[in-house]
Amino acid sequence: MRDIETTLREGLRQLGLTLNAQQIAQLLDYQDLIAKWTRVYNLTAVRDPAEMMTHHLLDSLAAIAPLRRHLAQAGLAQGSRLLDVGSGAGLPGVVVAICCPEVQVTCVDTVAKKAAFIKQAALALKLPNLLGLHARVETLCPPKVPAFDVVCSRAFASLPDFVQWSMVALAPAGVWMAMKGKHPADELAGLPATVEVFHVEQLQVPGLDAERCIVWMQRKDN
Repeated sequence: MRDIETTLREGLRQLGLTLNAQQIAQLLDYQDLIAKWTRVYNLTAVRDPAEMMTHHLLDSLAAIAPLRRHLAQAGLAQGSRLLDVGSGAGLPGVVVAICCPEVQVTCVDTVAKKAAFIKQAALALKLPNLLGLHARVETLCPPKVPAFDVVCSRAFASLPDFVQWSMVALAPAGVWMAMKGKHPADELAGLPATVEVFHVEQLQVPGLDAERCIVWMQRKDN
């Protein structure tokens, strides 16, 4: 456990993230919760604690600073709504909820056990800003739910499918934040004409020798 905490703290330092003791404890408890549920429900294929820290938590934490910058630039630093599509074990949604308590995070997944895990995580980690939904993202449209300022995904689907399925959930001035590995040139070429990419942001995940990026997108009529 101490080695895992050391890895986390060093990763936060490399990412330039400052978290308080409670948030660090929540991240460690969250990883333990994933491991516990995975033994029964197979939430993730990654089971080694050190690998889970690098490939899941630090990988998700690499998106926090870019997200905070966007929210500040958009005037949403004091409150916003984020939807994590195909959230699975809550990556990056739960990590966002821990690191950005001012953001209301909804994690949606079509698999009931994964949505149930998010609900349990919200209770166990005492995260009032975290909600788990068992639903298809296409059904999350106003007035059923308020629109979201940021719709994000991590290893969920191709960019064209992601934006098409989640279009109804995005606020008029909202943005998509798609976490990807290598620069997805082929997927970018397949985006609908109504969507534009305004930034592809390269990420460096501490301890992970692999390409990572965020594709930022918005409606063209913004």
